[in-house]
Amino acid sequence: MDNIQIATPEIFLLSATCLVLVIGLFLKPEQRQLNYWMAQASLVVTLFLSYQQTGHNPVTGFEGAYSLDAMSVSLKCWILIVVIGGFLYSRDYLSERQIARGEYYALGLFATAGMMIMVSANNMLTVYLGLELLALSLYAMVALYRDNSDSSEAAMKYFVLGALASGMLLYGMSMIYGATGSLDLQVIGDVLAGKSERSTGARFGLVFVIVGLAFKLGAVPFHMWVPDVYDGAPTSVTLFISTAPKIAAFAMIIRLLVDGMSTLHADWQQMLSILAALSMIVGNLVAIAQTNIKRMLAYSTISHVGFLLMGIVAANAQGYSASMFYAITYAFTTMAAFGVLLALSRNGFEATSLQDLAGLAKRNKLLAVVMMLAMISLAGVPPMVGFYAKLSVLRAVIDTGYLWLAIVAVVMSVVGAFYYLRIIKLMYFDEPVESVEVSPAGDVSLGLSVNGLAVLAFGIFPGIIMSACVAAFV
Repeated sequence: MDNIQIATPEIFLLSATCLVLVIGLFLKPEQRQLNYWMAQASLVVTLFLSYQQTGHNPVTGFEGAYSLDAMSVSLKCWILIVVIGGFLYSRDYLSERQIARGEYYALGLFATAGMMIMVSANNMLTVYLGLELLALSLYAMVALYRDNSDSSEAAMKYFVLGALASGMLLYGMSMIYGATGSLDLQVIGDVLAGKSERSTGARFGLVFVIVGLAFKLGAVPFHMWVPDVYDGAPTSVTLFISTAPKIAAFAMIIRLLVDGMSTLHADWQQMLSILAALSMIVGNLVAIAQTNIKRMLAYSTISHVGFLLMGIVAANAQGYSASMFYAITYAFTTMAAFGVLLALSRNGFEATSLQDLAGLAKRNKLLAVVMMLAMISLAGVPPMVGFYAKLSVLRAVIDTGYLWLAIVAVVMSVVGAFYYLRIIKLMYFDEPVESVEVSPAGDVSLGLSVNGLAVLAFGIFPGIIMSACVAAFV
């Protein structure tokens, strides 16, 4: 019974997903909107069940394979909020392209369940189970737009490179298991802390685990799949891939490196610091040359992965809470940016070129303001939440002695500001390329308004989120 109570949100979500999938088979084309409402209802109830676990004392279940603590509860709630927003922004886009089928929402819900499992995993097998449930769902979502050759190509690239990353991760896990004799992350940590002779084999495994994690995150030099998948996938799927999974990936890093291999922090600190620096440099420099906004945001994501890793490099509670704050705020800021692109896209037209945003302020002021807030936040300009997120991780690495990494981050932030501010210039100072009226649905406009205001409000009052992030690592 304790096991069921710990995993109640996941059990409900998986059951509801199966129900959505089965009912979707019997719906007529004109009834497909019901898939959307069932999926949203499932997510809202799951969010309520997850929030009910707030304040619960840290416990483990399923023979130690699953944990419930402050970090897992907080991250699950944010993942669910982001997915709810993503489904809202995607609804009309999917309907116009005839892909608003039950399969899309079922795959999205299965992916969400995978993320929730990753967040609570306390065993390397559980980590892998959640990761593959997420990854397999995303491969299928990218390929769901079957009439589009770009989507099929992107799905193939994603699948092949994702399989390679999973193989690396599994190989590393097997070496760690061989060195410690356990898959339980707490036991692995205790063994490595008490028996230094076991750490040599674990270090070899750690290298492969880092490579697998870097692939999944899209960190340089394992980033080659990110721009192609972001560009080729339907924009609704790109929104999904670029937001909530980043929160789950942060949790996976914490579980594997901090909970399981904190004794080897000197080794993974060096590797992550190099990955962070390369990601920030390559991501920002290559993004400048992009004329396709989805590819530009893909390289932007790569650079932000570098910032996210900086907090982990600090290897202390201050750094971990800063990285958690960064992952959460990056997710809902990026969701706002892609939400605007989805609102601009219509049947037979994809908003992919930077010129598609030209003169947006004259076509729809709300969309222009939301995109402006998102871009200013991603650039790290106050008073947006992105400024405080960058400041937090910079403070953490400077306090730990990684001054060179902080200097790289500051310089690359200045470089990144160019391509973010260029979008604002296009929207407010250039003439529109076309005069087609842009009028998203009322609930979508409301969602974008709340999203944009959250980017501003959490920047002015960051303690609302940061307090929960700090509490997760006390």
